[in-house]
Amino acid sequence: MALDEVVISQAIIERYYKKLIDNLETDVAIVGGGPSGLIAGYFLAKAGKKVALYERKLSIGGGMWGGGMLFNEIVVQKSAIHLLEEFGIRYNHFKEDYYTADSIEAITSLTAGAIRAGLTVFNCISVEDVMMRPEGIMGLVINWSPVEMAGLHVDPLTVRTKFVVDATGHATEVVKVVVKKVPGKLSTPSGAIEGEKSMWADKAENLTLDNTQEIFPGLYVAGMAANATFGGPRMGPIFGGMLLSGDKVAKELIQRL
Repeated sequence: MALDEVVISQAIIERYYKKLIDNLETDVAIVGGGPSGLIAGYFLAKAGKKVALYERKLSIGGGMWGGGMLFNEIVVQKSAIHLLEEFGIRYNHFKEDYYTADSIEAITSLTAGAIRAGLTVFNCISVEDVMMRPEGIMGLVINWSPVEMAGLHVDPLTVRTKFVVDATGHATEVVKVVVKKVPGKLSTPSGAIEGEKSMWADKAENLTLDNTQEIFPGLYVAGMAANATFGGPRMGPIFGGMLLSGDKVAKELIQRL
C-alpha cells in the first residue's frame, strides 16, 4: 500500500491533540525535564497519578547529557544507587561512595522509564505565567518555546493542576514568576529567591534534599531549583541529590493527593 503524506500528517495531529486535551487537567504539572523532574514524574505516574511534564527545549534531560565538561559520565553516590537500579541503569564502582554511569544511558533510561510508567511529556513548551487564586497556584500558562524565542505576540493557553513542581534547575523559572506576582511570599528566610551559591558538592547534595519542599501554596521546588531558591550551593556533575530530590517530592505529593 502506498503511503499518503496527508494521512501521516493527520495521524500526528490527531494523536497530539488527544494527548494535549487529555492533560488540560492533571494532578501534578512538572516544569523542567531534567533528572529530578523525570524521577518525580515516574514515581507519580507509577502511583496512578495524572502527571504531565513541560520542557522548554527540544530535548529532555537537562544538564545530565554532557556529564562534566562534555565528558559524558556522571557520578552518583551510594545513597542514590537504588534509583539507578530502578531504571536498569548500569553503573561502575569508582571509590568508596563514588559510582559512575554513562550519562547518555542514564538520561535515556530515565526518560523511557517515566513515559512507560504513564508520564506525559510535552517538549518545546514554555511556562510564561501561572494561574493563581487566593489559595495558591492552580495552573500553568503555556506557550510554544519558538513563540517565546521569536518574541511573537501570541496568546498562551492554560492548563489546570492541583500541584506544580518547579524542576527547572538553576533558572527557577516558575518560582521567578510567583515572586513577581506576589513579592515576599515564598517560604524562604527573605520571602524571595535566595540565589544559588558557589560550588560545594558535599553540602549541595545534602541541601538539595532538604530544600525539596513546598515553597508557596501548590508549588514545590525540586533538584537544583530547590537549592537556587533557598540559597544552597551548586554541586556540578554528581547527580544523586537530583535523583533523590525527585523521589522525595513524588512521595510527598502522593501522600497529599
